[in-house]
Amino acid sequence: MNVERRFLLKGMALGGLAGVAMGSSSLAMANTMLGGQARPALPTLALVSGNVAESAFLQGIKASNAAKQVSVQRTDLSLDFILGLEKRLRSGQPQRIIGLVDDASAALIIDLARSTGARVQWLGQHNATANASQHRLLSAEAASGCAPQLGLQLNACGTGFSLSEQRLHGNKAPLQMGAASRNRAGSEQWAATLGYALAVMGTADSGQAPLVASRPSPLTGNFVSFSIEA
Repeated sequence: MNVERRFLLKGMALGGLAGVAMGSSSLAMANTMLGGQARPALPTLALVSGNVAESAFLQGIKASNAAKQVSVQRTDLSLDFILGLEKRLRSGQPQRIIGLVDDASAALIIDLARSTGARVQWLGQHNATANASQHRLLSAEAASGCAPQLGLQLNACGTGFSLSEQRLHGNKAPLQMGAASRNRAGSEQWAATLGYALAVMGTADSGQAPLVASRPSPLTGNFVSFSIEA
C-alpha cells in the first residue's frame, strides 16, 4: 500500500467515516464554499520538518489573526518528541495541532492522534516543483473552506496547480480544481496559503494569505499537511 493511500485510509478511520466519494466542480463553485461557523482560535501547535521551517508555510501562519495562538516546533523521530506529543494530546486541554511535514513524521503524528482519540479535520498530500504543485486533500466539515481558499489563491497568482478534495460528510459536493502555470511568480504560494488556511480554520478570519515572491530555492518535494483537534 503506498504512503498516500495509507494516510487517506487512516484519516477516514480516525473520524469513523465511510462512503467518501469523488466528484468534480469548477473554480466558480469554490466561491460558494467559504462559509461556515466561526469560533475563537484555539491554542495551536504548528509542527514542521526539514526545510518547511524556512518556507512560506510559516509566513502564512504568522500573517493570520490566529498567529498569537500558534507556537512552532520542529518534528523528529526521537522518543522525546513522541512522548512530548503524546502527553500534549492526552492533556485534556482544548487545542489544535497543525503542520506540514515529511511522510515519516506524518505517519508518526497521525498514529499518535489515532491512539489518543483526537479528531483529524484535514489531511493533505502535496507534491511541489518549482513550477507547479499537486494537492490531494481529505477534509471534515470544520475544514470546508480551506481547499477552496487554496485553489482560488493559487489560480489568482498564476502558479500551475491541480487540487482534488474528498469531503467526509455534509451536503457539499466534492471539489476538483486546477490551472496551467501562467508565470513562475509565487512558486511557494501554495505553502503560504496552506499555512494561513490551517491557522484560521473555523475562526472568523476571512482574510487571505500574503502573496509571496518566488525564491531561488523554493520548497519542493513531497509533504503531508494536517489539522488535528484534541
